[in-house]
Amino acid sequence: MTPATAPMVIDDAPQGAAMQRVASLATRRASPLAKWFWSLLVSIVGFLVSLAAWNFVTGLIASHPILGMAFSALLVIFCCVLLAIALREMSAFHRLRRIDTIQTEAATAHAGGDLPMARKVVGHMTSLYASRDDTAWGRTQLEERAPEVMDADGLLDLAERSLLEPLDARAVAEVQAAARQVAVVTAVVPLALADVFTALTANLRMIRRIAEIYGGRSGTLGSFRLVRTVLGHLVATGAVAVGDDLIHSVAGGGLLSKVSRRFGEGVVNGALTARVGIAAIEVCRPLPFQALKRPSVTGTVQRALTGLFGQA
Repeated sequence: MTPATAPMVIDDAPQGAAMQRVASLATRRASPLAKWFWSLLVSIVGFLVSLAAWNFVTGLIASHPILGMAFSALLVIFCCVLLAIALREMSAFHRLRRIDTIQTEAATAHAGGDLPMARKVVGHMTSLYASRDDTAWGRTQLEERAPEVMDADGLLDLAERSLLEPLDARAVAEVQAAARQVAVVTAVVPLALADVFTALTANLRMIRRIAEIYGGRSGTLGSFRLVRTVLGHLVATGAVAVGDDLIHSVAGGGLLSKVSRRFGEGVVNGALTARVGIAAIEVCRPLPFQALKRPSVTGTVQRALTGLFGQA
């Protein structure tokens, strides 16, 4: 092979290693002393702020009753808004815990062939998606065929095909859109740190949308917990390094030699985003991939970037 036609090889090991270090740091458990420090600090600051607000309101009412009452009304409205936000966050954590419970029960049913537990899992999933129009057909099929299945694995496979197949398609589409966005911005935008900012925002938005697709709608605090769980899954599975076969399957055969190095970096960043997305699907999905095939990173990136850099 002549040098003119030799494919350009991207050394993605440093980027994969960097992502591995970031995931390890993000999922590292804080020490009990640090938890006590931050808890006490937040409590002290909250107490001081509350005391200062109380003294300010009482003093304002004493000196200017009308202004004091108006400020008190604004403060009450603000507290009501904070209460609504807290209730929404609690609801988000509750939905995430429901997903965790279903995953644990499904793992138990799969491991022991426990049919009663499998029926319990199916009941929880039906309740979880009861108000979803996109699962109406699947719920009907599951309700009709579930009584005929007398095997735990078969029942869970039926629930997976009936309820999760359309949700999987939507989740993979979100992963492809995020990978495409990160790859395009990395390849086209020459601004410093633009690719870093785009990758961060696109990954956070992708993880949150995947959680919403599978029923684990998350708030602000729930999103941080969800991101931490996804990064922990990446560390546990070692799925943050991009292999040469992945890069060559998308941009091999001399394509990268015809374009700039930033196009190759865009493919690498898009592949890393796809890996994060697949991990988010596995974390947010109520059932593990058994009856349905787990989406591959290679196939996801290929479908997301096919023709994108070829046209360029």
